[in-house]
Amino acid sequence: MPFVKTTKEVSDQQLQIVNMENSEKTDVVLLACGSFNPVTNMHLRLFELAKDYLHGTGKYRVIKGIVSPVSDAYKKKGLISAHHRVIMAELATKNSEWLEVDTWESLQKEWVETAKVLRYHQKKLEADSCHQQDSPVLEKPGRKRKWAEQSQQFDQKKSLEPKIKDVPQVKLLCGADILESFGVPNLWKSEDITKIVGDYGLICVTRAGNDAQKFIYESDVLWKHQNNIHLVNEWITNDISSTKIRRALRRGQSIRYLVPELVREYIEKHSLYNSESEERNAGVSLAPLQRNMADAKP
Repeated sequence: MPFVKTTKEVSDQQLQIVNMENSEKTDVVLLACGSFNPVTNMHLRLFELAKDYLHGTGKYRVIKGIVSPVSDAYKKKGLISAHHRVIMAELATKNSEWLEVDTWESLQKEWVETAKVLRYHQKKLEADSCHQQDSPVLEKPGRKRKWAEQSQQFDQKKSLEPKIKDVPQVKLLCGADILESFGVPNLWKSEDITKIVGDYGLICVTRAGNDAQKFIYESDVLWKHQNNIHLVNEWITNDISSTKIRRALRRGQSIRYLVPELVREYIEKHSLYNSESEERNAGVSLAPLQRNMADAKP
């Protein structure tokens, strides 16, 4: 009589195959830094596009997406309070199973370079991973107690060894405009660009016909780390931007379906964007320009 596997055995085997495939993939956390002034549907779409792309490579598994609003110290024209921007981002991601908002960057009294924000989140993941590895294992008492003690000693020794592969990798998620801003004088430090693309990696969502690839070719730093820069084509294009949302609000026009409904309701409830708010920080240089120009002086 031929051997026939039970449904449970087949299911267990399939589960083992899936687990093996997942174990060979690198876990990734997508980090988006920016003003989110306000957060729009396009911001949320960036995460979905990047996730689909990385999963499609078969090499990565996106486990989380983080929205990190910049602090008020960034000094961008029209930038409203981080308090409101964080709440709107939280409302926008409220129903998401994998997106979350982190407030660390927004709470800083001074503007923090993006490279340092990436480092903060990478260190946080490493600390969480070490905490999980150091969790005590309960052993059953009995005749195998001696073996259990030896096994525990081995596990303790093994836990001292670095397990970098087990720690998710943080990668910066952005649009093509951020990539091209690397070429703006004094906006980014060259060493920060090297850290971002070299140590962490970049997921850049771009549109068909965009010159992102050409920009990488024309930059020695980006070209050197091109294998760590992933360009994601946005085939279903839209032209939603925070700037256009604020303009529509100043003119009393509807922004329904351009931002999450909860965000729209919050904006209207608090009358957040108007001609007066748009003049905030007018005539003030961006914090990175101020800092980098000061550092460049002899």
